[in-house]
Amino acid sequence: MAALLLLSSLLLLSSTPLQAQQNITLNSSLAPQGPSTSWLSPSGDFSFGFRPIEGNNTFYLLAIWFNKISEKTVAWYAKTTDPDPVLVQVSSGSRLLLNSNGALSLQDSTGTEIWNPQVVGASYAAMLDTGNFVLAAADGSTQWESFKHPADTILPTQVLTPGMALRSRIIPTDYSNGRFLLDLQTIGVYLYTVAVPSGYKYDPYWSMAVNTTNLVFNPTGMISIGNQSEITSGVIRSIADYYLRATLDPDGVFRQYMYPKKASNQSNQTWSVVDFKPPNICEAQLTNIGSGICGFNSYCIWDSSNNQSICKCPDQYSFIDDERKYIGYKPDFQPQSCDLDEAAVMTQFKLTLVSLVDWPLSDYEQYSPITKDQCQKLCLTDCFCALAVFHYEDNTCWKKKIPLSNGKMGDGVQRAVYIKVRKNNGTQSEIIDSNKWKKDKKNWIIGSSLFLGSSVLVNILLISIIFFGTYCTITIKELPSMQSSNNIGLPLKAFTYTELEKATGGFQKVIGTGASGIVYKGQLQDDLSTHIAVKKIDKLGHETEKEFTSEVQTIGRTHHKNLVRLLGFCNEGKERLLVYEFMTNGSLNRFLFGDTKLQWNIRAQLTLGVARGLLYLHDECSTQIIHCDIKPQNILLDDNFTSKISDFGLAKLLRTNQTQTNTGIRGTRGYVAPEWFKNIGITAKVDVYSFGVILLELVCCRRNVELEAAEEDQKILTDWANDCYRCGRIDFLVEGDDEAISDLKNVERFVAVALWCLQEDPTMRPTMLKVTQMLDEAAAVPSPPDSTSFVSTLAQHRSCILSY
Repeated sequence: MAALLLLSSLLLLSSTPLQAQQNITLNSSLAPQGPSTSWLSPSGDFSFGFRPIEGNNTFYLLAIWFNKISEKTVAWYAKTTDPDPVLVQVSSGSRLLLNSNGALSLQDSTGTEIWNPQVVGASYAAMLDTGNFVLAAADGSTQWESFKHPADTILPTQVLTPGMALRSRIIPTDYSNGRFLLDLQTIGVYLYTVAVPSGYKYDPYWSMAVNTTNLVFNPTGMISIGNQSEITSGVIRSIADYYLRATLDPDGVFRQYMYPKKASNQSNQTWSVVDFKPPNICEAQLTNIGSGICGFNSYCIWDSSNNQSICKCPDQYSFIDDERKYIGYKPDFQPQSCDLDEAAVMTQFKLTLVSLVDWPLSDYEQYSPITKDQCQKLCLTDCFCALAVFHYEDNTCWKKKIPLSNGKMGDGVQRAVYIKVRKNNGTQSEIIDSNKWKKDKKNWIIGSSLFLGSSVLVNILLISIIFFGTYCTITIKELPSMQSSNNIGLPLKAFTYTELEKATGGFQKVIGTGASGIVYKGQLQDDLSTHIAVKKIDKLGHETEKEFTSEVQTIGRTHHKNLVRLLGFCNEGKERLLVYEFMTNGSLNRFLFGDTKLQWNIRAQLTLGVARGLLYLHDECSTQIIHCDIKPQNILLDDNFTSKISDFGLAKLLRTNQTQTNTGIRGTRGYVAPEWFKNIGITAKVDVYSFGVILLELVCCRRNVELEAAEEDQKILTDWANDCYRCGRIDFLVEGDDEAISDLKNVERFVAVALWCLQEDPTMRPTMLKVTQMLDEAAAVPSPPDSTSFVSTLAQHRSCILSY
């Protein structure tokens, strides 16, 4: 009862009749420069208006800040009202106007509106002493308030409800959306790392899961979830003597601060931390995707004396950007080339021990049992390996590659970590002291003679090279040969044809066929007897050679958990081969349509994996990749049933300034989007369509076309799924699947996402980012349109689908 009374008092306090405040009348305005740049609260504690961005005299925030303290700390700043709100920045010629219609409008120097709180008819505005800026009706009721649209900070009396969130800044002086999110849900409060700039949520690194509806910052200084659990226990003895705020800081820690209101020398005062969550963010964070708390190739150290996280890097590594350290670290040396033999590697590289530091993820190879020396050698001679981890208790070795993620330092690290760096050896040419030449005339004469002789020799060599190069250029132009493997310029192993012929036993065991070649199983003759899949391209037309080069260059630059990894290639004479990691469980096709059926929860995880792989290809590569042939046969499964997209032979690359491409029909019947049959541009949305088909196949565990189906309306899966969804009988799609039947809510969500992906109009289909968010429940799934065009289009293309 006491807690309910407290909550009621908070709500009353936040909705006190505004007539007692210093109201801002209609037709009032502010400008970044001039006599009126802000509106004050009655006490002058808070100010609302234009605030210059630190270190930038050109742009301003529309913000609320603590006005009486020297730091002028910002507590709120305007963002757009888009699904993923972004920072609003304005130049000196902008203006904020509360117009005669009761609408608040922020306009740039040209008069174009760039922000408004989407409220019309307000009678006045007010900056309250609570730090809340409001637009109010004539009766004093609140029509809009900044408390309901927080940025990175909450203040006493502020209440967050489910669906509201705090987003950290990217760095203290840049108010753009940062890497951390406090998300209030109906089941509790969660702290996430997020992908910048998309806002995609990785795994939570701290949470307090309780059944509640509100997060409350009460006037005593305590922050709690409803009336159940305290998030911070920072009760201040005399609340009247301190300013309070709680901020999700750029380092991902949610801290509660206090600042003395009365002090003899305000310039010497600063915000002090009252409480914070999580207690040690370096230990709390672990995400399968993303860098973790610090940037890639760095590690996090928790400084308990200052309650701060510190990001550091190994020797011979440095920040990519000293100011934006979250971007990560880069090696200061040229990475190991895969062309080096073992002797050269031993001469140029070494492994150094990094004490009490661990990067728990990024493993790509594991050995056990094994010795420490063997572990180090395996990493040192592997051009992919950047770091080796050895566990003494069970004699286990892990190899990791760049980028390293989730790094941390702590006394609890019980494994030996060895990082690969260049040797600081003394093999450089000897530097000769010029003073010695001056002191020794004989040496000077000898040195001059050597220099002149060397110059003559160099000139002769240069002339020879020019003539030889000209001859070679002419000769090469006459040969219809493809560029040599050495010119592809990728960190991949260049295999000889003999090596791969031996590894595959003369190309005997076929494990798959594709549009551009046959895939064979093989085993390398290395220390680990590595199993491989070798794709042999048999046709050697000009377009196929082009396709081979494109595929090598494309896959060599990609790296993602849900993409099949390319290990190397062979480009010898007329032979073109690609060497992939071998996927133990084969293709998804085998488990969807064969005798062995996958459980519903495994199918759901496979769906997410495919979605994330496509998201990487579409949005996260430096060059966008459209796969063009997404189907179960091109989705492979490793021994942990992780889904990985394969076969980029049909990938169509787009330059960064392109949005679509025109090409002939590509893909496999049943999975091709309608636009393939029309004379319109092809975009990444063709992959979204194909994914929608696969999503339905994963839900229903059947092929998208089954001509032998007993019922006519069930022959085309996309038609049948649409009918079942509209009739509210999703259970028909998973009949006989008890696990899926018990999870019909998620089954329905997956089907709805699939129907969005299958829209005829490509612009109506969501992006793979949106698809992933809907599948992850990070975004709501609205009911997909049931337009007549959707059903008619599928009917129109049915003959195409069956005959193509």
